[in-house]
Amino acid sequence: MEVLEGLRRAGIAVGVVSNIGWDLRPVFRAHGLDDLVDAYVLSFEHGLQKPAAELFRIACTMIGRDPADVVMVGDDRIADGGAAALGCEVRFVDHLPVPERPDGLRSLGLVPG
Repeated sequence: MEVLEGLRRAGIAVGVVSNIGWDLRPVFRAHGLDDLVDAYVLSFEHGLQKPAAELFRIACTMIGRDPADVVMVGDDRIADGGAAALGCEVRFVDHLPVPERPDGLRSLGLVPG
């Protein structure tokens, strides 16, 4: 939440791109995160799956940014690599349970800390 709040304060748009097969918006709302996300691009709603670059293009359009100005944060080098093919910068977090990566997104240096 800390990083998302920092991005919001900095005026940086946030989009969620996911291959999940159900609507995850209620989960974000339940955890108080929904107001920190500007766009959701869920594969089941668009008939595409990561690494399809078009899925990431939709996200860039929805947040009003050129792919060259977007940083995609992911945990799957294959699936999230579609963003790089589009021209986005891509940074990866380790695909580990949260307790095993306590620095999570902070370690990526996306917001001043």
